[in-house]
Amino acid sequence: MASYYRRKKPDTVFLNAKPINSGNAQAYLHGVRKYSIGLAERLDSGYQAPGNGKRSSVSTAGSVSNDFIPNVFYRNIAPVNWFLRIIGVLPIVRRGPARAKFALNSGAFLYSVVFFVLLSCYVGYVANNRIHIVRSLSGPFEEAVIAYLFLVNILPIIIIPILWWEAKKIARLFNDWDDFEVLYYQISGHSLPLNLRQKGVYIAIVLPILSVLSVVIIHITMSDLNLNQVVPYCILDNLTAMLGAWWFLICEGISTTAYLLAERFQKALKHIGPAAMVADYRVLWLRLSKLTRDTGNALCYTFVFMSLYLFFIITLSIYGLLSQLSEGFGIKDIGLTITALWNIGLLFYICDEAHYASVNVRTNFQKKLLMVELNWMNSDAQTEINMFLRATEMNPSNINCGGFFDVNRTLFKGLLTTMVTYLVVLLQFQISIPTDKGDGDANSNVTVVDMLMDSLSNDMTLLGATSTTSTSVAPPTSTTVAAVARSGRGRKG
Repeated sequence: MASYYRRKKPDTVFLNAKPINSGNAQAYLHGVRKYSIGLAERLDSGYQAPGNGKRSSVSTAGSVSNDFIPNVFYRNIAPVNWFLRIIGVLPIVRRGPARAKFALNSGAFLYSVVFFVLLSCYVGYVANNRIHIVRSLSGPFEEAVIAYLFLVNILPIIIIPILWWEAKKIARLFNDWDDFEVLYYQISGHSLPLNLRQKGVYIAIVLPILSVLSVVIIHITMSDLNLNQVVPYCILDNLTAMLGAWWFLICEGISTTAYLLAERFQKALKHIGPAAMVADYRVLWLRLSKLTRDTGNALCYTFVFMSLYLFFIITLSIYGLLSQLSEGFGIKDIGLTITALWNIGLLFYICDEAHYASVNVRTNFQKKLLMVELNWMNSDAQTEINMFLRATEMNPSNINCGGFFDVNRTLFKGLLTTMVTYLVVLLQFQISIPTDKGDGDANSNVTVVDMLMDSLSNDMTLLGATSTTSTSVAPPTSTTVAAVARSGRGRKG
């Protein structure tokens, strides 16, 4: 427990929820720190630690706490975290609770740099071949979508240096989670009961297998299977999939913690109702709310790039699928369908889990507070409940990517709406392009310049037809003019 005695960080108002370390060393070692009125009174009145090394729970009467278990959050996401480190991502060194850090001279960062350089050379070789294929294409764009898809699929390699830039913030997030676990233990009397490790193990085993199978099927159906070029695509596809799984576990941990904290708070109100206890849970909620916001800030640029990449790849694959439906569903459409569904599912889980975490942290707590009966509480407790409600209103709990956008279901709906708009424009543009077929020749490659030249030629043809019609009318002769003049004079006489 002494490893958690760290220097206080400068925080803003309402976010400074980290308790002040108690001067009573014996009480501190047994999980009690002087951060609220209730615990201050216990310490000042001569608090003695239990003889068996355990203390009673603050929130439930007569309950006996379990031994403190550190690293709960980190151990639950460890399977996916280790997989990402194997493929050269997240070079963070962690030697104990609250001791995670990113260092340029560490072995993990050196391994990540070497892996990234080798992967970049491999990807560069594959990209060069794909560029030659794109240049040799002669058909229309809708037939070249497959070649462009294989070129776009190598873009996730940019995520690795982005995560180097954000590694310090991620390490700080891990340390804050360790501090939160200690605070949760001090208030609730037991360790944080997260049970996500088994789910993380299943994800770390099943998801890479599914990712590799999807890449192999896509290469079999959409191009010639070349094992030398499949390997980097498998690595990069696993990178995006496991980052989505990592985000899923982090948001699931936040959701579970918020639910457990709300249930513990409601149960505590039924047994003990002092104002200090409400203040303790308000402090704990503020720390959880800050962790929720820090999650989006720590992974800001990574998931901004991920969202744009997924949006681009989904739009391209669906356009290629819809543009060829007139010719029937072929074997190439299987790969396009798998690509579209895989990336739509990944984008949905990223947005949905973040939305679920934000709702559990803020909305569910507000419901618990609004359902509290204040009649039997004293004025101090009622004041603390009102302050708790105000804290939930003033402190946003949304997962925001550095101010760019909130990650929630609204983001998923907005991206799909924009995607549909682009697809309609692209399909209308495809329909409006004239296709000229020669005798026994294939369709010529129609570009924007060709379409403009055809339109200009049609306009010139219409102008020529108009001039021909005007010249076909016989010009008036002198005899005709004289006859018209005589008739006019006759009408006057």
